[in-house]
Amino acid sequence: MASNSERETWADVDWDAESATFDDEPDHGMRDPAVREAWAARLRGWLPRGPSDVLDLGCGTGSLSLLASEQRHRVTGVDLSPRMVDLARAKLAGRDAVFLVGDAAAPPVGEQRFDVVLVRHVLWALPDPERALRNWRGLLRPGGRLVLIEGLWGTVSPVGISADRLTALLTPLMRDVRVERLSGEALLWGREVEDERYAVVAVV
Repeated sequence: MASNSERETWADVDWDAESATFDDEPDHGMRDPAVREAWAARLRGWLPRGPSDVLDLGCGTGSLSLLASEQRHRVTGVDLSPRMVDLARAKLAGRDAVFLVGDAAAPPVGEQRFDVVLVRHVLWALPDPERALRNWRGLLRPGGRLVLIEGLWGTVSPVGISADRLTALLTPLMRDVRVERLSGEALLWGREVEDERYAVVAVV
């Protein structure tokens, strides 16, 4: 679990400024067709087969949102950075997608409910992960699912949240919790990685 100081460092990042180069990371921009297809294949396994309503929290420039939209899902994306949201809107122009500026921990979606809440590399940095998970569960329709992509990044002084910790937080909230290990999937990251990376799919 990240310390408070590590979370503050992450929170202090100027994400509007970072947006200009955000997609340069292989797993952010997914410009390599092999990386893109690796993520698309994972999403096909994590998301419902039929068209559904997906809430992408901390959506960044919308790369995962785009993959979900291409798989016929209706997407609502939320990010704290107005510039990231602008880029996501441009990336998904003409698609069934809406992007909002707001806090991923308490997204500004009113009474709307979703079939999927999709969150990548956000939970670990929030000041109260347990509260965020409760909020996200409340945004799900009956039978809905959380898809959380997280990790412990680095091997010397790792930061993040372990799969065991996240599973423990989810077990009281969700009916079914499943972990998929992603560290060995070099195509997802555009390189070999040695740290802990995983996805949790949890069903209400």
